[in-house]
Amino acid sequence: MSESTGLMQPAPLAAPSTASDRAADPLGLLSAYIELSKARLSALVLATTAVGFVLGTQMNTPRAWALLFWTLVGTALCAFGANAMNQWIEHARDARMERTRGRPLPAGLLSRPHALTFALLTAIGGPLLLAWQTNLLTAMLGLLTTLLYVAAYTPLKPLTPLNTVVGAVCGAIPPMMGWTAATGELALPAWILGGLLFLWQIPHALALSWLYRDDYERGGFRMLPIIDPSGRLTCQAAVLYALALLPFGLMLTLHNVCGAVFAIGSLVTGLLFVLTTLWLFIRRDRDSARRVFFASILYLPVVMVLMVADRTPLNRSGVYTELIGIYDAPVSVTPPAETPR
Repeated sequence: MSESTGLMQPAPLAAPSTASDRAADPLGLLSAYIELSKARLSALVLATTAVGFVLGTQMNTPRAWALLFWTLVGTALCAFGANAMNQWIEHARDARMERTRGRPLPAGLLSRPHALTFALLTAIGGPLLLAWQTNLLTAMLGLLTTLLYVAAYTPLKPLTPLNTVVGAVCGAIPPMMGWTAATGELALPAWILGGLLFLWQIPHALALSWLYRDDYERGGFRMLPIIDPSGRLTCQAAVLYALALLPFGLMLTLHNVCGAVFAIGSLVTGLLFVLTTLWLFIRRDRDSARRVFFASILYLPVVMVLMVADRTPLNRSGVYTELIGIYDAPVSVTPPAETPR
């Protein structure tokens, strides 16, 4: 945001003045497609996918790095398709909201047919690429995420606050995809990772919808802070979900996926996150909601870095053991000795 300095500023030279001018510019067109893909949200999806992958295998061979690359490309296409389709469906509502009216469709930077074509190509291409380069299970999870986001989360937003829960399910699946791409199995650690991401998203989304509840109301979306004017239910939900994160973080250590450093770090970070939600419950104001929002943004990368940095040697071998019975230890078969003749 620019600030006035009291001095006359020179006029920009040959700056595009209309949406059509910006769309005709190659860089402007690229920027519009990046915005249609919700690049920042997609980057978070890829980060959680990468964490799930790295926790599931050792990264000491070129094949592992190549597999991670194709997993991320396929997951990115799934995310791009889901996000583009969401904007294609919600373009009229986005035009009413201050926060979203600059998106490519309401701003006229892209036509609806172009956006739909991009959405379909990426949404179909992502699972196909995952099936080709990783495995069918990962591809099916990618397809499920896209379908849930487009066919459940998006239409539920104007109908019920439960859309937040469905959206959290969509966000919980990418780390599970990373794990399945690396291991081929939907094992217990994958469910723990998914559960942690699911729980984290609820207070994060509630804080965001509190901050923009007037905007969401203009768009016709039924977010919990809108139908809960006192904020009591919203704050209770934020506290409960933040508290539920604490044991989920520890479960990765209890199941020998991560070590003690992660356990301590995730517990401390989680407690700080809980404190911000408790403060929101006490104050119920915009500043407290902003603290929860930024605390959630801090919590996730700290926890993910701790996960990767404190992976247990057992898990680095790529075999998640007999401790839980999810995988069996590899069995070596010794051929019978030849009988002397």
